[in-house]
Amino acid sequence: MVIDRRIQRHQLTGFLGVLNRFTGKPIGYLGNVSEGGLMLISQLPLLVGADFELRLQVPGPDGELQLVDLTARCLWCIEDVSPQCYDSGFMLYQPPAQYLVLIDSLREYFSFLPLQASA
Repeated sequence: MVIDRRIQRHQLTGFLGVLNRFTGKPIGYLGNVSEGGLMLISQLPLLVGADFELRLQVPGPDGELQLVDLTARCLWCIEDVSPQCYDSGFMLYQPPAQYLVLIDSLREYFSFLPLQASA
């Protein structure tokens, strides 16, 4: 099944933890991000069609953890190729500016930039 994407997806080679905003308990890890959504990797399947209150704990420039709170709807959930893991796709409701800054930071961190020529 081919799905045309309107927004370019960026894979994360390292994982950032995702928590339940209300309980503080871990739900899973970020698999990839875009301006309008994200993929979560978890050990349990998630309920498709349900709204989730998510929290990302992101290291800030000063070393302190920054909290990014998101409200998202689970659109799909499939078994991952890794044993006992599930991938779930989420659509975000009005992502905050901090989330967009996170995407830009990840994009810069995982980009291959040309080296500047030495004089």
